Amino acid sequence: MAVKNTLQAAPAEKQVTFQANGQPVTLSLSTVKKYLISGGANVTDQEAIMFINLCKYQKLNPWLREAYCIKYGSSPATLVTGKEAFLKRAEAQPNYDGSKAGVVVLTQDGEITYRDGALVLPNETLVGGWAEVFRKDKSHSMRMEVSMQEYTGKTKDGRTNEQWTKRPATMIRKVALVQALRESFPENLGALYVAEEVGGVEQEAAAMQEMVPVQEAEVIQPEPAEVVPQEPEYSTSLL
Repeated sequence: MAVKNTLQAAPAEKQVTFQANGQPVTLSLSTVKKYLISGGANVTDQEAIMFINLCKYQKLNPWLREAYCIKYGSSPATLVTGKEAFLKRAEAQPNYDGSKAGVVVLTQDGEITYRDGALVLPNETLVGGWAEVFRKDKSHSMRMEVSMQEYTGKTKDGRTNEQWTKRPATMIRKVALVQALRESFPENLGALYVAEEVGGVEQEAAAMQEMVPVQEAEVIQPEPAEVVPQEPEYSTSLL
């Protein structure tokens, strides 16, 4: 009589497939951890699951940089949306009628100037950004103005981070634009944030972490392999 115990192959990792911009997107825990994490730190299963569900329920394609999962060191992962996703969703709305955005600067003469684009001269001080979004069904535009002091991204030791040091005008203009778009189309852009916003507003970053209940995502967790004992085999051959 011979008793055989065999190690069954681990079941295939569960995947989530959804539609984003008319294209199928398939994500799994291992795919997210291997290819879709920015910042260099290791995310937990829970953080990866939350990212998958952000993409699924908001119909974002992370391969097209419409959504990011960012983690540095031991800090919690931050889930953010790319600016292009905001613009594409706004442009898909029949009532969208364009937008304008720029910077607010303090000139050498001490005057506050609102300027289109992101041009700041060497003798000027960048103090904020502004944006205006127009809807065909509204009698007035949605205008937002944001302060550099509130949104400038900082490192843990309090220094201005690299992106805000190199491109501060581009950054603050983007913050103003996405906020104006979100206020204009809350049903399509509500609860979505770009990285430049959450770098200066901890409350908003925390809110994003709670967007998708973890229990809804548990179905995608892979199951471990297990050793399954087999029934004894009786041989009829002669020894």
